Order: sequence, then C-alpha cells, then structure tokens
Amino acid sequence: MCHVHFIRAVLRKLPKRQHKEIAQLLKESLSDPRRLQECADELEIRGFSRAADTVERFIPGLLNYRIAPQDHWRKIRTITMLERLNKELKRRSRTIGAFPNDASLIRLAGTILMDINEEWITSRRYLSGSDVIVCQDTRAEFTAV
Repeated sequence: MCHVHFIRAVLRKLPKRQHKEIAQLLKESLSDPRRLQECADELEIRGFSRAADTVERFIPGLLNYRIAPQDHWRKIRTITMLERLNKELKRRSRTIGAFPNDASLIRLAGTILMDINEEWITSRRYLSGSDVIVCQDTRAEFTAV
C-alpha cells in the first residue's frame, strides 16, 4: 500500500482534531516496522482502536518495498506509476466509447501497455541502475516487538 493512502486510511478512523498530530506521527514511523507497531500501540492506548487496527493490518504491505535495493526505495514505495498507467488506460479507452466485444477492449489495452512499456525502455529512466530490480530474497524480514 502507498504511504499516502495508508495515512489517509488511518486518518479516516480518527476525529478531525487529531489528524495533524497523528499524521505527523505516522510519517515519522513509516521508516521502521518497530516504530509502526509502537504507533499502533499508542493509538490503542489513546482509545483509537479502529485506527490502531488499520495500522497493524497494513504494516507488512507498507514495508514490502524494502526488499528491493535501497536506491530504488523512494520511487517504488508509492503507487504513482500504477496510478499513471490506469489514468492513461482510462483516457485512451474513453475516446473509443463503447467496445463491440471483450476482445477489442483487451487488444486496445494490450497495445497501450506495449506502447508505454516501449516508451519506458527506450526513453525514460524511472529507476537508476538496471532496468530490472533483482531481489535475492523474496521474504521481507520483520522482527516481532
């Protein structure tokens, strides 16, 4: 889950007057799984059990970007690339309007994805270093608190 969407999900479970303080606490806690757990415990102590449950539920998904090399963390911890891709698919499919069948929609989506892939390979570098992120271990390491 994207950090921004995580913070929004937690803040929806809190009273408005607490938003600024808790948002800052969450931002500071996002760098370490132990600090996130401490943040969840603090929310529980303050009586915000729904917000604490949300934090605990999303801890593993928030830190999965840490499997990749540290140089890539800043770029892949958000879902910005996926959001741009969805926006482009929506923009190009709206011009068509109604599709005659499922196959025509799949063909259009496939060509759009191939165009975007070719553009990323040939012209733009989103990630430094290699084109492919190779991870040695696919298991995230979390320590119990």
